Amino acid sequence: MAALVRVGALCRASRAFPFSKSLLIRPAAFLPQDRSSLQVFTAQVSQNRHASSKAASLHWTGERLVSVILLGLLPAAYMYPGGAMDYSLAAALTLHGHWGFGQVLTDYVHGDTKVKLANAGLLALSSLTFAGLCYFNYNDVGICKAVAMLWSL
Repeated sequence: MAALVRVGALCRASRAFPFSKSLLIRPAAFLPQDRSSLQVFTAQVSQNRHASSKAASLHWTGERLVSVILLGLLPAAYMYPGGAMDYSLAAALTLHGHWGFGQVLTDYVHGDTKVKLANAGLLALSSLTFAGLCYFNYNDVGICKAVAMLWSL
């Protein structure tokens, strides 16, 4: 019973210092099968184990940067349509869609073979999308003009 009081005290103490290292150490109480004595184990999580966390953080920052760039590109494409804007939109929209669908695949596709097939399909779809938008920009009116023509209907 004393161990349970200690666990509660440690949990309350960690709320007082929300950014301290005590958040990384959590005591866990386990009852043995005979239930005659209570044992307390401490699990420690190290931040150094996650070597790819820096890469994940940079990827997350890149996704947000592309989203913010798209917020600026859409009004700019309306005000200043042209070839450079069409190709910029093609690249930004394709990259934004590729990363978005990649997150959907990460959440819903499980199993090594299925993940590899889904990622290969996503890469093929993104490549075809970018190639199709570039083809449309070069051989037709372009993205900006096409959207303006749709709005004029």
